[in-house]
Amino acid sequence: MQRFFIQFSWITIIAVYLLILVGGIVRSTGSGMGCPDWPKCFGQYVPPTDISQLPANYKDIYAQKRKEKNLRLVGFLKAIGMTEAAERVQNDETIYIEEDFSVRKTWIEYLNRLLGVLIGLLIIITLISSFSYYKTKPIIPILSFLSLILVGFQGWIGSIVVSTNLLQGMITLHMFLAIVQVLLMAYTVNLASSDSFQSRKISWQLSALIWVNIVFSFGQVLLGTQVRESVDVVAHEMGNSGRDLWIENLDWRFYIHRTYSLILIAFNVFMLYKLKKQSFFSSIKKFYQGLIAVLILATLTGAIMAYFAIPAFTQPIHLLLATVMMGLEWEIWLRIRKESHT
Repeated sequence: MQRFFIQFSWITIIAVYLLILVGGIVRSTGSGMGCPDWPKCFGQYVPPTDISQLPANYKDIYAQKRKEKNLRLVGFLKAIGMTEAAERVQNDETIYIEEDFSVRKTWIEYLNRLLGVLIGLLIIITLISSFSYYKTKPIIPILSFLSLILVGFQGWIGSIVVSTNLLQGMITLHMFLAIVQVLLMAYTVNLASSDSFQSRKISWQLSALIWVNIVFSFGQVLLGTQVRESVDVVAHEMGNSGRDLWIENLDWRFYIHRTYSLILIAFNVFMLYKLKKQSFFSSIKKFYQGLIAVLILATLTGAIMAYFAIPAFTQPIHLLLATVMMGLEWEIWLRIRKESHT
């Protein structure tokens, strides 16, 4: 059962990456509001395939449902002290602008939700199999349970993303939680396959450099998500036309994100040079070479978006590469800690 837990955990992690890719496709195709309600889609478990299956006033119906749900959300946000966020939700009338029905967008979003349900089922199976560690490594089922709680919270955030009509900031939070989910699961499976929890004794300078790389890469990914939200705002303001002008209308975050990608590549090349001198380098060599390759590809896809009017096919690829980058950096750190005592 323990071997099953480790193997199934990796399958689940790969499935989460697939969900991130599909989420990127949802965003790049503008399908985020393909289903105006949650968890059903147009009030159905199997969404419609033609507008004739919807009532004539379907836009009014779902706008009203969103208002009722958001009133409850506003009350919750105020109760926990998030007054500014509550006021944004309460006063932003664009939240209630319904899109025209599109069978393509509806089914893209619906398939995204089905994959999310599958991820939940996979994590439940992972949690059940983790109980084989209950006596030897009780931390494993605890962390597996936290993964289940996190995926449930992700689902709730997903419902808020829909009810607030992709309100700025919610997409970034959604992405943040997805990365945390991957890192938590990778950490759990690493502990499960290790004989000890002791850390390798490495210099504080090297440890600090590794953590600086992880933290700033995380920041770069979240900044990229905010840039993507800004693109949505610009596109909406321009009526989803003039695609070649979207980039030049972005704010300072785009320019920092673009420049910092080159700094990240340079920093990781420097880290590769530093790590080559370490006795454990052979255990992480392929991972670090893969990390450099992913960074270069992510930068190239970013450049294509910047100079070729943000072609839709590059957006999910860029997003996936960014999250794979985070996963590789985390795995490298975990292996550095693990190799010295296995």
